[in-house]
Amino acid sequence: MTTVVAAEVSTSLERMPPQIPFIIANEGCERFSFYGMRNILTAFLTGTLLTHLPMVERKIAATEVFHTFVIGVYFFPLLGGWLSDRFFGKYRTILWFSLVYCAGQGCLAAFSYNRTGFYFGLGLIAFGSGGIKPLVASFMGDQLDSRTKHLAKLMFDAFYWIINFGSLLATATMATFLDVFGPRIAFGIPGVLMLISTIVLYLGRRRYVMVPPAPPNPNSFLRVVRTALVTRVPGRGRPGLALAGLGAVLACGAIALLVLDMLDLVPAVCLALVVLAGFGGAGATLQLDRARVRHPDEAVDGVRAVLRVLILFALITPFWSLFDQKASTWVLQADGMSKPPWFKPSHMLALNPALVMILIPFNNLVVFPWMRRRGWEPTALRRMTTGIALTGLSWVIVAIMQLRLDAGTQFSIVWQVAPYVVLTLGEVLVSATGLEFAYSQAPPAMKGTLMSFFNLTVAIGSLWVLLANASIKRPAVTDWIAQTGLTTTAFYMFFFAVFAFAAALAFGLYARHYREVDHYRV
Repeated sequence: MTTVVAAEVSTSLERMPPQIPFIIANEGCERFSFYGMRNILTAFLTGTLLTHLPMVERKIAATEVFHTFVIGVYFFPLLGGWLSDRFFGKYRTILWFSLVYCAGQGCLAAFSYNRTGFYFGLGLIAFGSGGIKPLVASFMGDQLDSRTKHLAKLMFDAFYWIINFGSLLATATMATFLDVFGPRIAFGIPGVLMLISTIVLYLGRRRYVMVPPAPPNPNSFLRVVRTALVTRVPGRGRPGLALAGLGAVLACGAIALLVLDMLDLVPAVCLALVVLAGFGGAGATLQLDRARVRHPDEAVDGVRAVLRVLILFALITPFWSLFDQKASTWVLQADGMSKPPWFKPSHMLALNPALVMILIPFNNLVVFPWMRRRGWEPTALRRMTTGIALTGLSWVIVAIMQLRLDAGTQFSIVWQVAPYVVLTLGEVLVSATGLEFAYSQAPPAMKGTLMSFFNLTVAIGSLWVLLANASIKRPAVTDWIAQTGLTTTAFYMFFFAVFAFAAALAFGLYARHYREVDHYRV
């Protein structure tokens, strides 16, 4: 009898929880909706909405609109994570933000020829999509506990696979729909998929494990940080507070760049917040032990662990600078390559999700077991280090192709397959791994918030793009680039490649001393 019961328990532990398919199906539809509109956005802007501008200015404006939108999408996760952790819980927060998301998709279809209405719709999508972004993966993680956590890698890989399945379908079809049926239909279809996504989430409501929001915590992350910064110790100064104050001054300087018309509103505000948070976190780290006078050791140690994770997150941001430009800079490069009349530059984006769907199982079934048999364990941090470096390599390839284009050599768009393969290999090693890593390292009361910080790395990545674009507009910079013998575009590509290599080096060095923890639900 005992043997039978044990066998039944063992079998149940190997089976995925029955609510997981609802979450994965919800994510697949939402990702079709998101990538369906995002991957035609640059083409729509340059071909329809921004035709009042000269072509050179139009391409720059389209890139800026695209990356400003991306910043919004990945900045609002901070709000969604906070509301979830403090007030409403993950399920209700996801559901309500999804309704805003649906309204935004509706605006894109209704106001396809009205810039004000269209940009308002983009804002609603950024708000809705950003609000749910940190929560769906962590909500799925909540369905596991310490007995079933061994299924986490399989589950997160399936989650990332369905993301790319939705992206593949959207990318393969939406550029054609835009060309044949026009923007109202092309943006309406993602709206319908988002509505289906919301309905699927709702249908599984009675099956989910609902982890309640955390009650007010006197030992919360921000309160511990504040105590660490302001607490006085007789005979000792407060270098951490001084460092945080310097951050506040530099943040004001970022806002001053807006006043001086050197930066637009979104990059100026985002830069100010990033500087303020970065210097504040560094200052708190210097004085963190001072918080032990008012907070328990476990709370202080938890904050220290989170701050260490945030350093890793900061070093991931260059990866996103390069990765997200496949839908802007790479699409614009593809426009100058030879291709069949029916083939649109946006169609190349379908390569990315298709390759992800191949590379994830290939890595898990072939590459990683082969490495383990030879005594090298592909840990999460090692995979992410390699992924960032591969992303830099992909940009070296597109930069070399740009040199040929600048020299007047015409060649097929098929050559862009090579950098897409390298970029996607880097993506599966960074992004898919990062989701699992961020969830496992987050203390129970901060899972939504820490996942928000992981998503914020994407916003900061687009911030670096906007800052780079603002720099190359300045005559002094363009004159200096001209002296190198490179065009601005080629120099820009080599610059981002070096940016990624430097980030990979820094990430790898820091990761060598990072100690991983396990924060799965007991």
